[in-house]
Amino acid sequence: MGDVHQPMHVGFTSDQGGNSIDLRWFRHKSNLHHVWDREIILTALAELYGKDMDIFRKQLEHNITKGTWSDDVSSWADCEDLLSCPIKYATESIGLACKWAYSGVHEGETLSDDYFDSRLPIISRRIAQGGVRLAMFLNRIFGEHNCDVTPPS
Repeated sequence: MGDVHQPMHVGFTSDQGGNSIDLRWFRHKSNLHHVWDREIILTALAELYGKDMDIFRKQLEHNITKGTWSDDVSSWADCEDLLSCPIKYATESIGLACKWAYSGVHEGETLSDDYFDSRLPIISRRIAQGGVRLAMFLNRIFGEHNCDVTPPS
């Protein structure tokens, strides 16, 4: 479920989803796929969250429950047919790949602050959407049961 929300995972076969677009991320060699898979997130962790994944997770959680995306969450989980929803999510991702990942990117160039600042919100939102939708799928498949189970101590 998470992979379909990463725009480069539904990128173009002609460039292997951005894997064959070599470039630099700040000062080190990378490729466009790798930038979207990890570089932007690692940069955010280092620059904005003190390398603390838990702070990043809490920020995503806050934006889902009370913040920026709280009004959108119910539409993210709106799925009539579990078999067709991944196609919808992939279609969203390819649109985002065209608009945000590939846009203005050229082989061999250096991507840095402007690219990071404009793309981090897209990546954060896709991570949140993937989590909300995975929860929806699991709840639909397994039901929303309340159990009288005492966790082991």
